[in-house]
Amino acid sequence: MSAGGPAATEGKDSGGLRAALGGLTTRGRSFLAAGIAAAVCAYVLGQGDLLRVGLLLAVLPLVCVAVLYRTRYRVAGSRRLSPARVPAGSEARVHLRMDNVSRLPTGLLMLQDHVPYVLGPRPRFVLDRVEAGGRREVSYRVRSDLRGRYPLGPLQLRLSDPFGMCELTRSFSAFDMLTVIPRTEALPAVRLAGESSGYGDGRHRSLALAGDDDVIPRNYRYGDDLRRVHWRSTARYGELMVRREEQPQRARCTVLLDTRRIAYQGAGPDSAFEWAVSGAASALVHMLERGFSVRLLTDTGSSVPAEGADGFAGSTQESADSAGLMDTLAVVDHSDGAGLSRSYDVLRGGNEGLLLAFFGDLDEEQATLAARIRRRSGAAVAFVLDSGSWVTGGAIEGAVEDRLRLLREAGWTALAVAPGAQLSDLWRQAGRERTESSGSGTNGFSGGWS
Repeated sequence: MSAGGPAATEGKDSGGLRAALGGLTTRGRSFLAAGIAAAVCAYVLGQGDLLRVGLLLAVLPLVCVAVLYRTRYRVAGSRRLSPARVPAGSEARVHLRMDNVSRLPTGLLMLQDHVPYVLGPRPRFVLDRVEAGGRREVSYRVRSDLRGRYPLGPLQLRLSDPFGMCELTRSFSAFDMLTVIPRTEALPAVRLAGESSGYGDGRHRSLALAGDDDVIPRNYRYGDDLRRVHWRSTARYGELMVRREEQPQRARCTVLLDTRRIAYQGAGPDSAFEWAVSGAASALVHMLERGFSVRLLTDTGSSVPAEGADGFAGSTQESADSAGLMDTLAVVDHSDGAGLSRSYDVLRGGNEGLLLAFFGDLDEEQATLAARIRRRSGAAVAFVLDSGSWVTGGAIEGAVEDRLRLLREAGWTALAVAPGAQLSDLWRQAGRERTESSGSGTNGFSGGWS
């Protein structure tokens, strides 16, 4: 971010003389008014000494305006966020740097950065004289309990003359974006449903196609075993081709987030909807760390990632960021939909692997539809929030138990989420119930979550 021009920067203001006159401070306006009044009185009374005093009082602020307006130096500014993506409730530090790139030293500079009110008070700094070619660095902290994307800037620079008669404000045009992602909770690596190899190891491998008729070759890479060269494809394409090795096929996981406005009550960082968003983020990060290919699906039928890798993200935390999973959850909001039919249409094809759902209030119709979703997928775990109990602090409970019973009969591992519940505790409980149901042969499921 750089700028230049009269007195400070090239920004939104044109820096014209009229704007400079408009920058007169209360002191400057008082001097100007007093000078004019003294000059008028001197003219009426015929007092020459009073006229000279009046002219001095009136000319001083005008001279300050002219000097400040004619001052020519260039100032460059930059902003750096550390980090640019931060969980809700955590602090980020904003570093500001001002460089005097002109040959003249600056006067007193007053620096102000525009930040949304949810990030804290507006930071203001006073920078003393900056020598030619010099720089000054300042920093401030921002913090938000609400997830979202917040613009920082534009940066404003206010100049003042030594007598405090005039102030000019210039704005830089650039701004930066701070992304506040949902809080995530570390989840335990539980052993589920009698997996002999342990949690998260239920991966499959697709066999390499090595026959002459169904081989899928690729270009030779340095270090490949020459015994895998496929000579027929080499002759066909005119370059060295080798047979593919066995390709790992990762276990899949779909995280379904219910965002219907009618399914949640209350607002704020401690509301039921924010718990569901944070739970979905925690589940996504945990499953990625366990080697699953994941995707985020909402009740509107939109999924992230939408394209590539069969619509599933990779298997690292960086994949969550690159695929836009956490950025999507940072700005996800309530939908105006009334049902889960669109997400059902996406999941009806099956082959989704593990399904983790975070539901708000479910009426009988939507609970029945959610039960049908389970029949289209493999293992399924549902966290059902009764938002009415969240609003009342658990004093009044709804019909959540009836909905849980309906989901469990369809094969879901369904858990009620009480106000203030920890997802890690519910995660352990889901693992125990899955293991017990698999051991007893109920729910028609065995073999773990993968």
